[in-house]
Amino acid sequence: MIRTALARPEWTARARAHEAAVDALTSAHRERRARGERHPVEDFLFEYYNHKPSQLRRWHPGPGVALEEARDSPFAERSGYVVDGAGTARLDVADFVERRGRTLGFVRELLTATLSRPGTHDCFGLHEWAMVHRLQPGEQRHEQLPLRLRQEATDAVVEGHRIRCSHYDAYRFFTPAAVGLNTIRPTREDQVEHEQPACLHAGMDVYKWCFKLAPAVPSELTLDAFRHALRVRRLDMQASPYDVSGFGLDPVAIETGEGKAEYVARQRELMVTSNSLRRRLLEVIETLTPA
Repeated sequence: MIRTALARPEWTARARAHEAAVDALTSAHRERRARGERHPVEDFLFEYYNHKPSQLRRWHPGPGVALEEARDSPFAERSGYVVDGAGTARLDVADFVERRGRTLGFVRELLTATLSRPGTHDCFGLHEWAMVHRLQPGEQRHEQLPLRLRQEATDAVVEGHRIRCSHYDAYRFFTPAAVGLNTIRPTREDQVEHEQPACLHAGMDVYKWCFKLAPAVPSELTLDAFRHALRVRRLDMQASPYDVSGFGLDPVAIETGEGKAEYVARQRELMVTSNSLRRRLLEVIETLTPA
């Protein structure tokens, strides 16, 4: 199954370039963490997904790539790899598929189903609004962030729109008052039936599926998915009921016609990238488990 053999200078250079890119992207997060500070927008990708910068920093070549002269390298001890008699390291595909076959099958089914559907562009990010619907002071998930509107006005936005959140991991954080306002009832069990490609949370989740399938996914793809998830998260919070101007982000006021138009335009652009990443990840999965 080996398609590419990389000489040691080449693969070590690629590994160092990946590490440097991750260090640059995560430096602010790591500095804040050392100071005990939090960033409610950017820290989400590390805290909610529970994937550390040190884990993102670890370079993986992906299936079909052989690393020459790797006998004394970290790959000789790294889980998921084998080193042959010539000192060449590679992903142990058979072992990975045996251990992670169920997850591979689920992710393949989920991404394929998502790609088969048209995007829904009338949700306007109202899931974040539904998470604070009719809450009392002190009950918000992001207490360090003030609401852009008064609580009564925020509640009116929720109640004045059609709420159709298709993503279970957003829906499950709806307040009790907002749960019944959603037009569908997504569950973990029917996730494959509801996922649609324009959903911001589904777009961020491509990053999750990449690192969940490590070390089989090339780190270049995982890093691209991380960068994309960060862009998605910024829109997610800009369109939320929270005031994130203190973090250099202008609001996308989805309670107005102008804000809705901006949200939809950016959502459409993000969906294109989300789908491209989904296809790239499916190609990796197909390499691991060809039909």
